[in-house]
Amino acid sequence: MRIPDFTPPHRLLLGPGPSQVHPRVLRAMSLPVIGHLDPSFLSLMNDVQEMLRTVFQTTNPFTIAVSGTGSAGMEASIVNVIEPGDAVIVGVNGVFGTRLASVVDRCGGKAVRLDAPWGQSIDPNAVEQALRRSGPVKAVVVVQAETSTGVWQPLDTLAMLCREHDALFIVDAVTSLGGLPVEVDRHGIDICYSGTQKCLSCPPGLSPMTISTRALAAIRHRRTPCQSWYLDMGLIADYWQEGTRAYHHTAPISMLYALREALRLVDEEGLTQRIARHRLNSEALTAGLAELGLHPLPQPRERLTTLHCVLVPPAIPEAEIRHDLLSRYGIEIGGGLGPLKGKVWRIGLMGESSTESNVLTFLNALEELSIRGGWLDTPGLALAAAARIFSRGIS
Repeated sequence: MRIPDFTPPHRLLLGPGPSQVHPRVLRAMSLPVIGHLDPSFLSLMNDVQEMLRTVFQTTNPFTIAVSGTGSAGMEASIVNVIEPGDAVIVGVNGVFGTRLASVVDRCGGKAVRLDAPWGQSIDPNAVEQALRRSGPVKAVVVVQAETSTGVWQPLDTLAMLCREHDALFIVDAVTSLGGLPVEVDRHGIDICYSGTQKCLSCPPGLSPMTISTRALAAIRHRRTPCQSWYLDMGLIADYWQEGTRAYHHTAPISMLYALREALRLVDEEGLTQRIARHRLNSEALTAGLAELGLHPLPQPRERLTTLHCVLVPPAIPEAEIRHDLLSRYGIEIGGGLGPLKGKVWRIGLMGESSTESNVLTFLNALEELSIRGGWLDTPGLALAAAARIFSRGIS
């Protein structure tokens, strides 16, 4: 049987991930493959580590790219420090907090779930009470940017509580790194992980991670072996440590080419400017959607600027509109997960996807479908609202 060539359709990726990829990153992936212990590749690894420290805003020596998607980073962050019987407080206010609790349970830990309504952040007072009543707690785990709800989790108070109770602080930054402030050192985060396919605008396949000296000591002094050989950071550390470079597994060469180039693009733009760009485009999108009767699920102070979770009125056929956006305009957005299925749209403005042109293109398409569907009478209002925001520029 002869299999035909595969040509992917042209898409504007405005969903919860992956995001658009810059042509320079795609070109980097096409470079010739060399060995994962080649001196030139080891030099590239040093570059990746240095630039990752910048976006994580940390000086942690152990800052690497885990071979695997963001879910691999999630699992690695838990299985390396949690042993059977360890109590772990997990903030659960969406899909990914739920997954973190599941990983804790799977490695024999005791997940102390702090559930909050989907669309709200985790209350620091609830964390403090759980720390006081749960005895020794090994770690507190939260999702900084919950992809399923569009909620932004403040970290300052949680970081302070972790230090007061001698608990490790583990943060999921999959939908924030490179688009929102991720201040590892300032917050005293012990383990922080992300994914390449969101705000870094690199194809999926790697999970940037940084581990503090305190967390690394906990990994080195485990009572039991890490349940995952592949994700054992105690072993992987010897591969990423300059001067050692002990073989552990064959690194995904081309993906690391891509990540290096994506991080160069972040460096060229400047992290502060990049965060401001995401904020401006988010404000413009939110203003435009409001004119169409679409409002964010989270409250203003808890909204992401990288992923927008908007409530869809019952009169609007949400799945049909998503289908039409994809089939008519080549625009991808996401639907709701879990209890939000059929009730929300998830619109991503991450990395290369976060541009003025993309915001206006999406709003124009949505206005046209709104007119066709009969739930909008006056065209142009959404575009005008967004244009007013863009006229202010980045502040």
